[in-house]
Order: sequence, then C-alpha cells, then structure tokens
Amino acid sequence: MNAKDPMQTTSPSPSSALLAMPFEGSPRAAELIAALQDFLQGELAELAQKHGISHDNSASKELLQQVWKRSRELGFYGMTLPSAMGGEELSVLDQVLIKEAIYASGSPFAPHVLGELSGPPRIGSLVRKATPFQMEQFIAPVARAEKAICFALTESQAGSDAGAVQTRAVREGGHYVLTGRKRFISGSPFADLAVLMASTAPEGCAEREISAFFVDLAAPGVEVVSGYKTMAGQSHTGDIHLNAVRVPVAHLVGEPGRGLGLALGRITVNRLLHCPAMLGLAQCALRDARDYALSRQQFGRSIAQFQSIQHMLADMATDWMAARALMVQTARALDAGLDARAQASMSKLFCSEKAFAIADRAVQIHGGEGIVQGRRVEFLFRMLRMYRVLTGTSEIQRNNIAKELLMP
Repeated sequence: MNAKDPMQTTSPSPSSALLAMPFEGSPRAAELIAALQDFLQGELAELAQKHGISHDNSASKELLQQVWKRSRELGFYGMTLPSAMGGEELSVLDQVLIKEAIYASGSPFAPHVLGELSGPPRIGSLVRKATPFQMEQFIAPVARAEKAICFALTESQAGSDAGAVQTRAVREGGHYVLTGRKRFISGSPFADLAVLMASTAPEGCAEREISAFFVDLAAPGVEVVSGYKTMAGQSHTGDIHLNAVRVPVAHLVGEPGRGLGLALGRITVNRLLHCPAMLGLAQCALRDARDYALSRQQFGRSIAQFQSIQHMLADMATDWMAARALMVQTARALDAGLDARAQASMSKLFCSEKAFAIADRAVQIHGGEGIVQGRRVEFLFRMLRMYRVLTGTSEIQRNNIAKELLMP
C-alpha cells in the first residue's frame, strides 16, 4: 500500500471481488478494514459456526457481550467515539467505508462489531451534553463494553412525527416519574440502559417539550417486551413499557425540553451512516447472484451465458455503483462542513430503493433456490425491504429533499 497516495490503492474490502476501484478513504481506514476482515472471517466466523448463529438465528446477550468485549480488545468497538475516549477521530467518509466493508463481509455479527445497536455509536453525540456523573455511570460503561444501551424515541403514534411523543415525565421532587410505551426500539432486548425521550410539558399544554433521560431498564416499573421478530426474522427489536418509573433528576440529559434537538442533532450524519449497511448487504446479494449464475447449469450451459441474466446482473452492478457514488459524495460534503441535509436524504432514499432492487433481482436469478429460507439472498431480500421503512421511510426522505429544494 502506498501511504502517500491512498487514492491509488485497491480497496481491501470484498468490493474488489466485484469491480476494481480505488480506495477512497485514508490509509488508517484501509488498515482498520483489513483488520476487521480478519476478525469477521476468522474468530467471528468460527464463533457463529460453533453456536449456530445466522442472520435468522440471533445470538444471545451473553454471546453478544463476548463479541463486544473482544471487539473492544482489538480496538474496533469504540472507534467512533471522541479521541478523548479512545476513538479514532475518523472522517465521515472513513466511517462509511468501514461500515460498508463490515456488512459486505456477510457476517451475522456485522451489526454488533462496532456496537451499532447498543454500543458506542449510540452515545458518541451525548458526550458534549453528559454531566460528569452521567459520564461515569452511563457513558463510560457502554464505551468499555460493560453495558449496552438503546435509543428510545418511537411510539405507536410517534414515528416520522417524532415530536408526537406521548410518554410523559412528571417532576416529583428529586425524581421524574415516567409513564408510557415505546415501540420498535432497536437493541432493547439486550440493552441495560436506554436514552429515552419523554414529554415534560405540563398536562394539556399545546407546546411540545421533549426531554431526554438515561433510564435503567432493570428499574422497578420498566418492562422490555421482545416477543416478536421483524420480517427479517431477527429479534433485535422490542418495546419498552414504563409504569410510573422513578428516574432521578440527575439522569436528565441536557436541559428540559431539549431532548428532541438532541435526538435529531446528528440526524443528517446518522441518516447517511445507514447507507453503507444497505450497500454492503446489496454487495453480498450481487456477489451471490453472480456466483450462482456462473455455477447454475441449464440447457447445457451456465445461466450466466443467457442475455436476460446478464442484463439483470448489469443493472444490479450499475445500481450499486451509482448508489455508492452518491453515498461517498455525500460523506465528502459532510466532511467539508457543508449543510448536506438534502444529500443525506437523497442517499438514504436512493440507496435503500436500489439495494432492495438488487436483492429482488438476486432472488430472481436464483429462481426456486432464491425463495427457500436458509438461502442468503432470501434473507437479504427481507432485510433490504425493511430498510425502505427504517430510519425514515422513502416518502419522508422525498419530503425532506423537496423541502430543502423549495426553501427560499
């Protein structure tokens, strides 16, 4: 690798198995990707095989804790944290490329290596607002992989309209009393803590006042209900029921009424950071479809020799490259300090729609094999369909893009 000219290096991620391209990130990102690939394809592959873990068969909390702690020992788990907490101070572009490589590995542990659902990525933006007490009690244990944390905003009537939160927090002396229900909270089944949004507005007040709290999920009155799976067959999601839960005032994050701003403060970057997961998974679908087309024999030759299959593969590769280019360009815009809200929504919209289209064609190329549970493309079809809904639907992204374009 030529450290002086990283643009001339070849990406160490599995994308090189599809189409050769220069590596867009820093030399440090290239090093981290190479080390992560060794971890994912070595130790974690053996761990998954030993315990029968697959995309449809989720790991237990105990096994995930083992993965988190080992990832931290290797220097991966906290790489997104500020440098003062041992982070790498990575650019947005480097974060995007690293995350893409993780998901492109096809590992069922991909969402857990960096603790995306319940670890450091959930707390990095809170460091500036957290008190010394909160740093010691909540932030540091998560950074050390000793505790897991989830982010609880969504409710049955509060999704795209994040301000419509019905969970209430009423001040009583040195505590707030929280009552309500959170829905579809990622990471909650194996979390110890939650950063939870609740309304602190007076009863009957028309003005929205959303505040953020650190909530111990083992506290009296808290129940995590996780008896359901998503269409992808995973059990990473659950509901949080709060029945008069007493939360010390010291657990309030920042000032009262500033919780929604806290939740949405990094929404542009966070929206973009979902794209590499989609494109990493889409890369798996494209690779699987290509490999199957080369090996599947019909009428005395591989189906890859039929023009209809070739055209599908060509469209899949073109969609993937176009979506990836938009993602990379948006990351560069954010690193340059630009207000890239429209571009981030474009990226989420385009990447989610095209990634699903790639998975759809991958199933078609596999034919009967593609609709059998246990085939990876069948899982990828379900997973990538979900991304068109998760973290802001395609319709919400279109609203955001139009709003930015039409602003005076």
